[in-house]
This record gives sequence, C-alpha cells and structure tokens, in this order.
Amino acid sequence: MSDGERHRPFEDRRLLVVSTNYAPEVTGIGPYATQLAEHWAQSGARVRALTGMPHYPSWQLDEAYRSVWRTVEVRGGVGVHRRRHYVPSRQSALRRAAFEASVLATGLLAPPPGRPDAVVSQMPSLAGGVIGARIARRHRVPYIPVVQDLMGAAAAQSGIRGGDRAAALAAAAERYALGRATLVGVIHESFVPRVTALGVDPGRIRTVPNWTHVQGPTADRAATRARLGWDPATPVLLHSGNMGLKQGLEVLVDTARLAPDLRVVLMGDGNQRDALRARAEGLPNVDFLEPVEAGEFTDVLAAADVLAVTQRASVLDMSVPSKLTSYFVSGRPVVASVADEGGTADEVRRSGAGVLVAPEDPAALLETVRKLAADPVAAGELGAGGPAYVARHLSREAGLARFDDLLSEALDGRGSTRR
Repeated sequence: MSDGERHRPFEDRRLLVVSTNYAPEVTGIGPYATQLAEHWAQSGARVRALTGMPHYPSWQLDEAYRSVWRTVEVRGGVGVHRRRHYVPSRQSALRRAAFEASVLATGLLAPPPGRPDAVVSQMPSLAGGVIGARIARRHRVPYIPVVQDLMGAAAAQSGIRGGDRAAALAAAAERYALGRATLVGVIHESFVPRVTALGVDPGRIRTVPNWTHVQGPTADRAATRARLGWDPATPVLLHSGNMGLKQGLEVLVDTARLAPDLRVVLMGDGNQRDALRARAEGLPNVDFLEPVEAGEFTDVLAAADVLAVTQRASVLDMSVPSKLTSYFVSGRPVVASVADEGGTADEVRRSGAGVLVAPEDPAALLETVRKLAADPVAAGELGAGGPAYVARHLSREAGLARFDDLLSEALDGRGSTRR
C-alpha cells in the first residue's frame, strides 16, 4: 500500500453516518460521531451524516433550530442532513418512546439521497440503529452499528418511570438492528455479553473504545479557581456532564449536606437539573454551572480537587460514561461512586487514575474525598495516571485508527452481512 493509500484509505467511498447526536453538541455521543465523520471525510470519503436537531444534554431544542424542520449543512467536509423530531423536556418511558418514534419516522421518510457504500450508526438512539439497518438493507451494503449505550438495559436499570415495560421493546429494537449488522462495534468489552445475548455472533463483535476528544488543560490552575470563585482552602468535588436519571447525582447533593466545608459543583445540564436544584435548596456549598466552551472545559476540570462519576447502584452493563475520557486527560483524581462489577468500574481500575466507592453512599464518598484532599501529593500522583492512560490507550489517533480498521474489515467483506 502506498503512503497516499494509507493516508486516504477511503478515497471516493460513499459513507453514511447515522447518529441522533452531532455537532454543535459538545458532550455525550455527538463529539464522537462528528469527529469520526469528519475524519473519514479527510480520508477521502464522501461522507453524509443523518442526524437530529441539537438538544443534548439540556433536552431542549437549540434556539438556532427552533423553526427548522429539515436542513442540510456542511461541517468539516461532511454533508449533515438534519431532521426534526420530538424533544421531551422530562423523561419517562412513554416520552422516550415518542422521541425514538419521531426520529425513526423522519429518518426513514427522508433519508439522504444516493446509495452509500457502507452505513455506520451510533446506538443509542434505538431509532438510529433501526434506520441504519433499513438503509443498509435497502442498498445491500455493509452495516456497522456502534453500541455506546444499551437502551434495553438502560430502561431496566436507570430508574426511568415505566422502564420495566419499555425494556422488552427496546431490546427487541436492538435485536433487530444488531442482528442485521455486518460487524458490531462496542465501546467497552463489558457490553459483549449483553450484545451476544441479543443474538449477535461473538465473532462479529469488535471493541472500539471512545477516545479523548478534548485537549488537555492549559490555564493556570490557581487562576481558574480564582475566576470561578473557588476558595483555595476549600476542596472542590466536581461532576461534569449529563444530569439524568441513571447518574444518580443525588448522592453528590447528599454528600454536600454532610460536609459544609466541601464545595460540590455540578457542571452541565440534563432533565434532572431542576430536581437536583430543589434537593440542594438551602445548601450554600452546592454550585450549578452551565456547560463551558470546549476551549476551557479541561481547565475547569483540572481546577477541581476531585472529579466525580456517579451511577445508580442498579446500573451495571448498559453504559460507560463518555466523561471519563475527559476526566482522565485533566490530570485530576477520579472518585467513582458506581457498582463494582460494571464497565465503569473496570475502566477506572484500568486507568489507575481513580478510586471506587459504593454507589449511592454519600458517607463513603465523603470519606474518600476527604482522604484525597488531605494528601495533595498522593492525589496528584493518582490523577497523573489519567493522562498516561490516555496516551497509552485513548488518544484520538488510536481511536480513529480502530474505526478505520472496523470499516475496512466490513468493506473488504470479511464480516458476515445479514440481509
């Protein structure tokens, strides 16, 4: 293979990326779908993305798109085809089903024109997985769903109202989408048993971990703390990202209630933000910050003393938070209040950059945070494991190269396409 072929391996290939989330969303799955599509465009492919209207993590339609029903944009060399859909401001199984149904209807009724050479979808959403499977089947081309979360497991484990009823329907949709795949990507090996249980041959599953999609911190840490109004003598425990049901962020508010000398910062948005604000009423040591721009994101993370990732005790094998890749690059120690047997715990252990505590246990969380705050040297050494882990395993170059291999394998016919 020539140097040119190595650098532009998908020259003139027509690729379709299906992802309900896409830029300008800056958290969750959107940045990964965007960087992947733009990477393939830079590799010589003609890439189109079928996506929804920006709404995550606030679960409110972006103001710039409120009057838009259907549009085509060009971002980073990618033709981005947006379709309008319902956005539920509050989560329940019924509202989530309506969201998925609206994404499915608009995506199937108005897909991007032309025949792709391969279709790649990000799951969730369920609708995106089904849309990708249907389009690939229509054109008889390879189909690669990438499992970021398992919605059937999520419905059962996350505590969403009506989740038990929704779990079977979600699993059926996942079985449909995954069963028609040429190859299936999963972002963590802990997903493999669940995906296999949905009828996928283990020989068709490939692990393609998410990468760190943000740059490391560059600002002076003390200056950032001063700008944010954080007292140098007060330990700061920060959570960044989606404020949803599965995160179980109540444990952080309850930890703040136990420790008036600790500042707890919740940065981000989500459908549980208002409920968390109500729970934190009267607690002067709980702050809610809006999401910050990408250029200062890791500077804010690095200014904290400890970074928190939390999940309900029932969450085991349905997701691995994308925030971990950003946490690791920031160089601060991570405290994970999660189930010991889940994929999130596995990733924190593997990184060597964090400590595990029992989920939904504010006293245990507080004890660990206090120990780290009392020994800055040890905390710094623990946090330093994050950037080292990123350099070894989670660089953008390594992550995108794994997706290149996955796509090449599917295009070369080495997978087993299901019709």
